[in-house]
Amino acid sequence: MGRKILKKPEVLAPAGTLEKLKTAILYGADAVFLGGEAYGLRSRAGNFDFAEMKEAVDFAHAHNAKVYIAANMVTHEGDEKGAGDFFRTVRDIGIDAAIISDMALMDICASEAPGLPIHLSTQSSAANYETLNFWKDEGLERVVLAREVSMEEIKEMQEKVDVEIEAFIHGAMCISYSGRCVLSNHMVHRDANRGGCAQSCRWKYGLFDMPFAGEKNMVGAGEEGIEEKFSMSAVDLAMIQNLPDLIEAGVDSLKIEGRMKSIHYVSTVSNVYRAAVDSYCEDPDNYVCKQEWIDELWKAAQRELATGFYYQVPTEHEQLFGPRRQIPQYAFVGQVLEYDPETQMATVQQRNNFKVGDQIEFYGPGMRHHEEVLTQLWDENGEEIEAAPHAMMICKMKVTEPVKPLDMIRKRR
Repeated sequence: MGRKILKKPEVLAPAGTLEKLKTAILYGADAVFLGGEAYGLRSRAGNFDFAEMKEAVDFAHAHNAKVYIAANMVTHEGDEKGAGDFFRTVRDIGIDAAIISDMALMDICASEAPGLPIHLSTQSSAANYETLNFWKDEGLERVVLAREVSMEEIKEMQEKVDVEIEAFIHGAMCISYSGRCVLSNHMVHRDANRGGCAQSCRWKYGLFDMPFAGEKNMVGAGEEGIEEKFSMSAVDLAMIQNLPDLIEAGVDSLKIEGRMKSIHYVSTVSNVYRAAVDSYCEDPDNYVCKQEWIDELWKAAQRELATGFYYQVPTEHEQLFGPRRQIPQYAFVGQVLEYDPETQMATVQQRNNFKVGDQIEFYGPGMRHHEEVLTQLWDENGEEIEAAPHAMMICKMKVTEPVKPLDMIRKRR
């Protein structure tokens, strides 16, 4: 018997702004998820108004990609006002599905905007096949799994459930179960479950031993010479070395976290997972996870990386405390706007400082890369300059190999 035909999973990337959405799609994402101006869990991300949403949908559909909207807040009294109009509008704009956790919003979406598919948010903590069957019976097309689900549990779900499964493969992990946290509410009066998370788990904390009134002895972080021993901050998730397990388990959508991350991050991570998924699905028997993919991920800013709950319950080694074990070695410095092949001149937009003499790397979709030393630089008026210190300034540089508009530029730190 031959090998069963694998279904290629969707690579799903975050889109915190219109620029990030276009970047994610151009760098390989099959679908993106964004937030509107209401009902989401990222009030501080660059959420989309309806006009931007329409442009996003038009761009995505022109590139054979899908757009999902996160409307995954926990609804309190009054929060649901206007939801019917909201869901009807996003449906008519062409949004491909709404990601929802609250049953009240689901009911409003289903009744007020028929035809708009609903995906269950990870916020709803779907962690067993009975739960998935319940949501399928309720009419949902897809379930975004709780991040606490193991690989063995996913395999069991696929054997017993006929509903699309979406699972996280890369990005930040929440220290609380499926994001159900009230630390932010308690500490700064920002409701994490209604879009205002202050990421209190990422703060540095000290541990105080106070056996007697008025006496204190700090034994945690923050005092000179004392190692930081206690932290609630988890390392990030990365499944780049374990993608075959997810694909073989039949996961339909591979989700990258990070609507508040930069275009450098979105382009890098989308590029890598696109290459890895394509490589495995084209020839699974001879697939090898390339070291260059792992190295590429470490060029984008992130925390240390681990496999989350997929293979074991995380230990202290999957927590952030003490000195960093690995630090990204590259900084994002610019983006190509134009390239003239006759003169080999690239017009670029500065995003961080760079100067003549820097070792820079250009990269683009399809894992195109080349490095060179920057030898000459001009401003947009043609005046030769030694450095590009001003944010978003336009510069010109001669390059040794062809580049393309929307290619990115990094330099070694």
